[in-house]
Amino acid sequence: MSLQAQLERLGRGWRGPALAALVALIAGLPGLIAMPPLDRDESRFAQATAQMLETGDFVVIRFQDEPRFKKPVGIHWMQAASVAAFSEAEAREIWAYRIPSLLGAMLAAAACAWGAAAFFGGPAGLLAGAILGSTFLLSTEAFIAKTDAMLAGTTTLALAALGRIYAAHRGGPPAGRRVRLLFWLGLSLSILVKGPVGPMVALLTGLALWAWDRKADWARTLAWGWGLILTAAIVGPWAAAVTVATDGGFWITALGGDFAPKLVGGHESHGAPPGYHTLLLPLLIFPGALLLPAALVHAWKFRAEPGVRFALCWLVPAWIVFEITPTKLVHYTLPTYGALAWLMAAAALQPLGDKVRWGGAALSGFVGVVLAAAVLYLQAEYGDASDLSVAAATALLLGAAGLVGAYMLIRRAGILAIAATAGLTVAGHGAFAGAFAPRLDPLWLSQRAEQALTHARLAPRQGFAPAPVAVAGYAEPSLVFALGTPTDLGGVGQAVQALAEGRPAIVEAREQAAFEAALAARGVSAREVARLEGLNYSRGDETLLRIYAPAARPAPPREIP
Repeated sequence: MSLQAQLERLGRGWRGPALAALVALIAGLPGLIAMPPLDRDESRFAQATAQMLETGDFVVIRFQDEPRFKKPVGIHWMQAASVAAFSEAEAREIWAYRIPSLLGAMLAAAACAWGAAAFFGGPAGLLAGAILGSTFLLSTEAFIAKTDAMLAGTTTLALAALGRIYAAHRGGPPAGRRVRLLFWLGLSLSILVKGPVGPMVALLTGLALWAWDRKADWARTLAWGWGLILTAAIVGPWAAAVTVATDGGFWITALGGDFAPKLVGGHESHGAPPGYHTLLLPLLIFPGALLLPAALVHAWKFRAEPGVRFALCWLVPAWIVFEITPTKLVHYTLPTYGALAWLMAAAALQPLGDKVRWGGAALSGFVGVVLAAAVLYLQAEYGDASDLSVAAATALLLGAAGLVGAYMLIRRAGILAIAATAGLTVAGHGAFAGAFAPRLDPLWLSQRAEQALTHARLAPRQGFAPAPVAVAGYAEPSLVFALGTPTDLGGVGQAVQALAEGRPAIVEAREQAAFEAALAARGVSAREVARLEGLNYSRGDETLLRIYAPAARPAPPREIP
């Protein structure tokens, strides 16, 4: 049976979305299981969720004693439900907090396939969903416990449903009440997860379609009455509760202190010029880089077709907004990747010209080589001899993903090329996130600090030493998540006070002189039980941590690999 016939069979009905979700599951699962907690956003989100479970306050978001008035509560509720079902807050098992992100990635892939099928048919739908599910960006966000994978899932669901409603007015399959329900459900959940981003993408899509078609007959059938009531029912209770609980402080800080600064400047040192997202697109959408030139040419040639027109209206206006917004992070454009996947899949099922084949092959080969080189660089900088075989296998898979697909595309095997590239990318990404990266010990200082405390019988959860641990200089959220909410980040004075009270302390090298002076001034003795060297990748600094215990008995310091 030919690959085209296999696509026809597997893309029918529910199979296409289900298989696309399976691709996303396979792509994200290794990292979900194996990657240590990441700094800084993931650990902040996970720690805030853990505190919700510890305190029973599911309205106000906090990191230790500091309010986190930046994002709505949706992802925290989803993480809390996951942890309550599969783990417990005290265990600090990061994989349980990541499950909603993985489900969000699976939802994005399935919704992408479902929406594309209405315009381009089941085979194109399956192909589009599989491309999206295997992209480097989505499969990475799938194992990070924060908002972005779930935002991609809910926004893609809303846009796929909107696309089906639009298609029904352009000769496509009928879109009944269920489709409208999914539109409003996706939109409402996107608001609860990340505020205005999902509605902005949907609104820009609708306005662009109205401007292009010079009519919006589909808009009258969106069921505005009960749809807005559903949105109010989903978002309203928490919005009212947080307003009362914080006396309006959440909205002042979230809108005035977080959202608005991103629109006027490079907020939190994340500024970049226009073109940033476009420049990184071939890398982030890989393996889709193989079909990127074909997708752009197909979009121009067939722009009058309803499916292509909808994809362009979904993609272009939102992309422009993300490019002109001064604050930029790589994941901001992820809610538009479904539109690109539609165009790639539609192009792959058409004969491809020489220029797009060679252009796609060049992009794919280049990205594959860059990814392989990045793995080898990380191995050289942060790995050791025991990691070499894993590094080599990871680099080989990622390099082959780009080069094998490039060769097959040049040989005119378009569908087979993207299938091979996607398969090798998923395998290479799984090897990177599930086996290679977790072995790079210098990058995981917080995890190693918690392990060293455990080995010395000083970890808070063990109950052998008084808590909390005091920390001077190193204040990464992953350390708070690992050691527990009471972890004291007060600095040198608190570290010395902790030792005086019989509690352990962690001191960063930059604070060492002040720490030793404070010990001498107070007449407190301490013994060094471990020394950790590594990279604080959040700041790009080489970091040395010393772990101290009260000087109850002499013990030589240990070097922790």
